[in-house]
Amino acid sequence: MSINPKTKFKDFYKYILPLYSPQNKIPVKGYGSTIWVQDGRDYIDFSGGIAVNALGHSNPVLLEALKEQSKKVWHVSNSYTNEPSLCLAKKLVKNTFADKVFFCSSGAEANEAALKLSRRYAYNHFGSKKNIIISFKKSFHGRTFFTVNVGGKNNYSHGFGPSPFCIIHAEFNNIQNFRKVINNYTCAVIIEPIQGEGGINVANYSFLKQLRNLCKIYNALLIFDEVQCGMGRIGKLFTYMHFKIKPDIITLAKSIGCGFPLAAMLTTNKVGEAFSIGVHGSTYGGNPLACAVGNIAFDVISNKEVLSGVKRKNKLLKQHIKRINLEFNIFKEVRGLGLLIGIELNKNYINIGRKILKVAFENGLMLLNAGPNVLRLAPSLLISIEEIEEGMSRLYTTIKCIKQNFKYLEYLC
Repeated sequence: MSINPKTKFKDFYKYILPLYSPQNKIPVKGYGSTIWVQDGRDYIDFSGGIAVNALGHSNPVLLEALKEQSKKVWHVSNSYTNEPSLCLAKKLVKNTFADKVFFCSSGAEANEAALKLSRRYAYNHFGSKKNIIISFKKSFHGRTFFTVNVGGKNNYSHGFGPSPFCIIHAEFNNIQNFRKVINNYTCAVIIEPIQGEGGINVANYSFLKQLRNLCKIYNALLIFDEVQCGMGRIGKLFTYMHFKIKPDIITLAKSIGCGFPLAAMLTTNKVGEAFSIGVHGSTYGGNPLACAVGNIAFDVISNKEVLSGVKRKNKLLKQHIKRINLEFNIFKEVRGLGLLIGIELNKNYINIGRKILKVAFENGLMLLNAGPNVLRLAPSLLISIEEIEEGMSRLYTTIKCIKQNFKYLEYLC
């Protein structure tokens, strides 16, 4: 069903809960890292659906996998298993530290499963009093009631009633602060190796190494939330491989399905034994359509040329960002790894990140923010050099517009 462009978003605000504030044009077609809207204008996509579209839009190999599976089985429930889920689970186990996989549909669901498993494991081995979960300030782990409270952003959890008990938020990359809060009652520590929503903050190697050691000392499970930074995003198949630190659990979503709702929690046999039949579940977990796409996505993303290409494209993007900043002096710092890049605005431009996104969109570029002061780039891992060059040209035009019309931003809604 098409929507008349002239109506803009009257229908959106009439029929959909106002939880989002979308741009004022509707995408209707995409290929690679280019999107077209209803009036035919093209946009370079540096957002990647918030790090979801790892293989771009309308990728032919993903389309073929979905088409073939759609002729077979769409959904059977977890009263049965299916071939695509068994195949994908085997690939994940063979290519990680894990022995077992739990499939679900979103990152929040994967983190919910990881947190529940951690408490169940602690309960079985150490008793009910070992139930404290340590997370980190500025972290984000999902929007369910449990995960949003485990996350370290108060504005996401404020106003939803009493928070679950036994959740502590430590300071990211501050081992001295962490030592003050971990104890014998800690059952799990959950961390994003690269904080996404929190501003693309990369964990220090020494910090993660000491977390790992302290978790062993206190018999706490270490969970790596790789929902955003996993699946090839940083030029390694998984982020724990970059740091060479093995967690007890990792959670995956976003790029694992490349736009088809799919997520996974991976763990060892020892930890996984805490779950038994009926203890946890997911209606759509291991869906044949999703896992058929996930299988092909895994094969492409794990290709050495694709992973090495991520690192090369990181260098190219950073070179362009540096050139833009040499001329306009608007950026304070560039953070991140691979194709998960955060550009922090300097003190003269704080709190205008969302407005910059609107100006960028006017100039044919799709960006993300990670808080009010950080621009976030999370494009397809297959983004072409030509698309990068064109996108950075449009970013240059955007920043030039910001500098020339800074007062105008005060009135931009």
